[in-house]
Amino acid sequence: MKVLVTGGAGFIASHIVDAYLERGCDVTVLDNLSTGSRQNVDSRAKLVVADLNDDATVQLVRNGGFDLVNHHAAQIDVRVSVKDPALDAQTNVVGSLKLIQAALESGVKKIVFASSGGAGYGEPELYPQTEEHSTRPISPYGCAKIAIEQYLFYYKVVHGLPSAWMRYGNVYGPRQRKDGEAGVIAIFAGKLLTGETAVINGDGEQTRDYVYVGDVVRANMAVSESELEGAFNVGTGIETSVNDLWAGIQKAAGRVGHAQHAPAKAGEQQRSVLDGSKLRKAAKLPEPESLEAGLRKTVEWLRTR
Repeated sequence: MKVLVTGGAGFIASHIVDAYLERGCDVTVLDNLSTGSRQNVDSRAKLVVADLNDDATVQLVRNGGFDLVNHHAAQIDVRVSVKDPALDAQTNVVGSLKLIQAALESGVKKIVFASSGGAGYGEPELYPQTEEHSTRPISPYGCAKIAIEQYLFYYKVVHGLPSAWMRYGNVYGPRQRKDGEAGVIAIFAGKLLTGETAVINGDGEQTRDYVYVGDVVRANMAVSESELEGAFNVGTGIETSVNDLWAGIQKAAGRVGHAQHAPAKAGEQQRSVLDGSKLRKAAKLPEPESLEAGLRKTVEWLRTR
């Protein structure tokens, strides 16, 4: 199978690239390297450094002969989307539309899209949130993710292009940047390991569903290798506060750190927890990695960086 992975030099998608390669796929990685790294890309994959909004990139997709497109390229920072919604939409919505249209014209058989459960659903009405939960995002980033889902639905109904959109919880694990703006676990663990002070926005009682990257990879392979379509949550069903997360990171690292509180960020919701049982049942996937085990693996990886 010939696969295109956008954003494949990034934290999450580089692990997905590895999984496709392990299955014998011919993999092309498309990434502008704004947040990704060449070091994350296995030498067996072809790396194309380009932006989705460039006409040359669209032509590459149109002529690539890909069987499957796994779309992870995105502007990933909620705070950036709040500061500049138009920029976020240009990158995440317009760029995605150019990709989807080019994929359709090239005869791609399926698109797998990295969406967001937490940002897409907005503040929960029910706990944990299932795929039937209403989508009422409270950030431009979340709005963009849901818009792309709707476009994919249109392309399925009108043009017959199959797709699956994966609504992630807060993904963490090896390769997540400790110097980035997103990825609280890597940022906190990085601060702890270097003796710096971690910053907790708000009172720290806001909760998230933290899902280990290995579980995200298994979910992507499940929909890539089957006829499963539509929305799928990728989460644990367990919500953890930022304060409890900080305590868990200190335990995993075996050391005590320092943290201070800062004002809450605009566009940040208070709770998020996803019911991921739909895909686990449909694809016979194992139960997700525990946060305790995942934090140990992540901290050990960060110690070497």
